[in-house]
Order: sequence, then C-alpha cells, then structure tokens
Amino acid sequence: MSINFKMPVLLGITAMFFTACSTPATETKTVDLEKVKTEIQAMEDAYAAAEKSRDVNGVAAYYADDATSYPREKAPQVGIAAIKEGIAKGFAGDSTKNYNVYKVVDIFAEGNMVVEIGSWNRMDSAGTNIGNGHYLSYFQNRNGKYVCVRDMSVTSNPPKAAMKP
Repeated sequence: MSINFKMPVLLGITAMFFTACSTPATETKTVDLEKVKTEIQAMEDAYAAAEKSRDVNGVAAYYADDATSYPREKAPQVGIAAIKEGIAKGFAGDSTKNYNVYKVVDIFAEGNMVVEIGSWNRMDSAGTNIGNGHYLSYFQNRNGKYVCVRDMSVTSNPPKAAMKP
C-alpha cells in the first residue's frame, strides 16, 4: 500500500472511532426558575394557610400519594395515608393558635424535577417569632402539577431537653 492510500484510510477509521464513541447530544429542557419559584412559593403559602386553619386535606394536597415526609423530631411518614395521620395527630395535640410561615430560599430545577431549600418561622398568635428552621423539598411535575415526593425539616432551636451538654 502506498502512503497516499494509507493516510486517508487511517483518518477515516479514526473519525469513525471517535464518532462511534461519542455520546449523543441530549436536549435539556430550559426551566424558568423564577416561574417555578413563584409556583412553589404559592404551594408553600397554601400549605401554611391549610395548617393555620387545621385542614388536613389542604396540607396533604402538597404531597404525592407515594411521598415520604421526614418531619422534625418524628419518624418518617411513608405514603399519603401516614402523612395525613401525622398531620391530624399534630393538629389534635396543638391547642395553641401558633402557625408557620414558609419561604422559598433557593430552587434547583431540571426537567420535571425541582429541589427547594426553604426556611420556616413558627409564630405565636400575636405574630411573634417563637422558632425557626429550614427544610428541603423534592418535587416532581406529575400531570402538569408539582407535587412533593420527599421533604425534610429541621429546627434551628431544638428543645432544650434534646440538647446534650
């Protein structure tokens, strides 16, 4: 074989090798983060309003049927029935007029998934802040609507009995 013939063949094989080994380009759907943040904040506001009015189903509307919630100082609640039971027990054991305010701090979104980092403040009936903390919620867009499939909340002010010296 002459060198004139070998060079094009070698270049052709090299090109085929790199083309075959490359990963196909995937389309990433651009997500309007401000729109998603507004939508998630509206969900948080509806959740807070339902909590304040002691509406179990209103609070549970936030969650997917197969959600798992990791509430503060309690065992995980798996599935919507367990989550509703936990909400109802919480309402039954709280005779105060205290309520929570939730605020979206940051949003990370891709495709049909959103991760929210938020903060909460516990307010007494006079509107005085009596506690606060943070939460993380993972949402999926199902049938055109975001639903929470996992959430976890922590307090910045743990009960003194739970604190170790």
